[in-house]
Amino acid sequence: MARIKGGMSARRKHNKVLKLAKGYRGARSKQYRVAKQSVMRALTSSYAGRKERKRQFRQLWIARINAAARMNGLSYSKFMYGLKLAGIDMNRKMLAEMAVNDAEGFATLAELAKSKIA
Repeated sequence: MARIKGGMSARRKHNKVLKLAKGYRGARSKQYRVAKQSVMRALTSSYAGRKERKRQFRQLWIARINAAARMNGLSYSKFMYGLKLAGIDMNRKMLAEMAVNDAEGFATLAELAKSKIA
């Protein structure tokens, strides 16, 4: 039986990694060994970044809700507790959107939350 060399599959593997490393600086985009390390690290970081993005957005929404709630005389925690007592089940993304774009609507929610706390 004839011997099969691995040239084509190795070339394909190398090109796949080098394509992912396109745009990297210096040897990171030219040499397979260095590119492989950079690509592995980049893929790990991108996976972690997708998880972190969710945390950062929640943090942003809470900051916006807190700022709008304080303008209406409530802290964030009291505002959220008042909404819970009032039976209003609204997510933070929508509340933050209201805080930025619909100040009157947010003010009515804040008054409702105030009345339920007191």
